[in-house]
Amino acid sequence: MAHSAWKSSPSELLKVGQGFVIADVDTSSTPGIEGSKKAGEKILEANGAELNELQERLWAESRYEGKRSLLLVLQAMDTAGKGGIVEHVIGGVSPEGISAYAFKKPTKEELSHDFLWRVRKKLPPPGMVGVFDRSHYEDVLIGRVRNLAEPGAIAHRYTQINEFEKEIVASGTTIVKVMLHISEAEQKSRLTDRVERTEKRWKYNPGDLDERALWPQYQEAYQLAVQKTSTEDAPWFVIPANHKWYARIAVQQLLLDALRGMKLDWPQVDYDVEAEKARLAAS
Repeated sequence: MAHSAWKSSPSELLKVGQGFVIADVDTSSTPGIEGSKKAGEKILEANGAELNELQERLWAESRYEGKRSLLLVLQAMDTAGKGGIVEHVIGGVSPEGISAYAFKKPTKEELSHDFLWRVRKKLPPPGMVGVFDRSHYEDVLIGRVRNLAEPGAIAHRYTQINEFEKEIVASGTTIVKVMLHISEAEQKSRLTDRVERTEKRWKYNPGDLDERALWPQYQEAYQLAVQKTSTEDAPWFVIPANHKWYARIAVQQLLLDALRGMKLDWPQVDYDVEAEKARLAAS
């Protein structure tokens, strides 16, 4: 039985709708739930079993010609907690049912194709929960901030993304798009923690400070991205992420809501159960 401490579902509370403004989001808030890190950890653990079972039902369905899958798209500024989501939320699901990929700087071959070419190749097959740690949205985020393409090309990409995601959803993939939203001060605190602690220095990238210097430009790019690509087929959810425990249980609940919405059941097998029981007893 899943643990329910939510006053309202994050699928409703955190969804980007008409008139949404990222700057209005309190990054230290915990919409829909009251609690602490300790309470959040209990919720995460309590709901993990259901998340794992629902993914197994999705996988079982695919073994009997089911076509459905789930894709979690994670976008955020550096240190916002994408890795923690993968470790603590997705990590509770059988790795056989997970298809995770982190998009990096495009290769020369990838740059020779349309920007969505490499993304299509990594979409989750039927039965799988796919995770994009960064995604095609980099092409309208860093692409915009760093002027990696002409303004007109960037503007056209929003339309291309909407059409692409509509096609994916029509093919049987449910998309959950999440922006983990932290404050500039919280990012500084987390970067400081990384550089000061020996066991965390490997996570620190001096280039992160170069991107941090462009914080206002990135906030503008995120505003445009979620505003132009939050659709009925694939809405955005902006999660206040200064509290890691909250971000994790919010993403977990979004995934639970998506999988529950599929009304998954164990597939009907295509063999005579009683006959197989008799054969097994006689073996």
